[in-house]
Amino acid sequence: MQFWKDLSLTSVVAGFVAVLVGFTSSVVIIFQAAASLGATPAQLSSWMWALGLGMGLTSTGLSLWYRQPVLTAWSTPGAALLVTAGAGRTMEEAVGAFIVCALLIVLAGVTGAFRRVMDRIPQALAAALLAGVLVRFAFDAFLSLRTDLALVLPMLLAYLAGRRLWPRYAVPGVLAVGMGVAALQGTLHLGGIDWSPAVPVFTTPRFSWSALVGIALPLFVVTMASQNLPGVAVLRAAGYSAPVSPLIATTGLASLLLAPFGGYAFNLAAITAAICNGREAHEDPDRRYMAAVAAGVFYIVVGLLGGAVVGLIAAFPKALVLAVAGFALLGTIGSGLAVAMKDERTREAALITFVVTASGLSLFGVASAFWGVVAGALALAVQHWRPAR
Repeated sequence: MQFWKDLSLTSVVAGFVAVLVGFTSSVVIIFQAAASLGATPAQLSSWMWALGLGMGLTSTGLSLWYRQPVLTAWSTPGAALLVTAGAGRTMEEAVGAFIVCALLIVLAGVTGAFRRVMDRIPQALAAALLAGVLVRFAFDAFLSLRTDLALVLPMLLAYLAGRRLWPRYAVPGVLAVGMGVAALQGTLHLGGIDWSPAVPVFTTPRFSWSALVGIALPLFVVTMASQNLPGVAVLRAAGYSAPVSPLIATTGLASLLLAPFGGYAFNLAAITAAICNGREAHEDPDRRYMAAVAAGVFYIVVGLLGGAVVGLIAAFPKALVLAVAGFALLGTIGSGLAVAMKDERTREAALITFVVTASGLSLFGVASAFWGVVAGALALAVQHWRPAR
């Protein structure tokens, strides 16, 4: 059977690392967003259930359908928006806004509007965007040498040795060494994970103009500009051509179905997707989709066992997560920069895209990935625009 033939240890490890990085990097923001809306402990557990299930089912389903590593995620900038925009709102109003946002995402997908925008972004700018989004993880990995040398240095040496001696298993080796060192240091606490199942809680939506303007529209904008745009760029930079419109529409439908349970907004992943579609997932690009499938399965498990999220975050030292993510993404960052700088005609515009994206610039609640593309496109237009004769 093709499924079992394509399955490999490296793809499973890549999927696990993607989920680990995804949860540990932003789940605290989810907790803050839910708290700002007055969520009860039961509702917070339901949010974890809905988000894990939504990401897991869409990642697994889309990856198996297209045989490409399509990984989805919750909207991290959307959650950050909810922390402030949700203050003073009721959970019912927020759920109504989530539903409106989901309908807008579906509309952007089925009409092909978002695909037409993506088709106009040059490959060099898309590759620079990818490198800019990911490079901060490499920075964090090496900066963690300053704060946790005894843990990160053996992981770095394991990565270098792995790339030389067993390239396919370099990242699993890094993870194994990191867990071993952390266990010896007494900083790995897997025993504290609560495996109790999560119970979904339905919240009846209530629609209001203030929530529409204050939550739904901003949530839609930041999800499309800060998440879906780099998510598509990651797929295309890795050489995959899954159709954009069905992917966007599917994430919108998942958001629509799970919004009453806490699935506020789903989108294409960028950073975690790069872990699944890089060479560390598998040397054969046609078999890397299994990494996204594995990540989807892990997402479903964590979603069903909502109480495990908090324990999983506390179990792994922060430096371990940063190091694994940063070292796993080095190859993808290098490939992105190589494509971005290849053509002299677009080199400077691509460099501007990379620098602005990597800077972390945020304006009007929209993250740097969007402004990087805007700055690069502006540079390209100024340098090469010619008036029509």
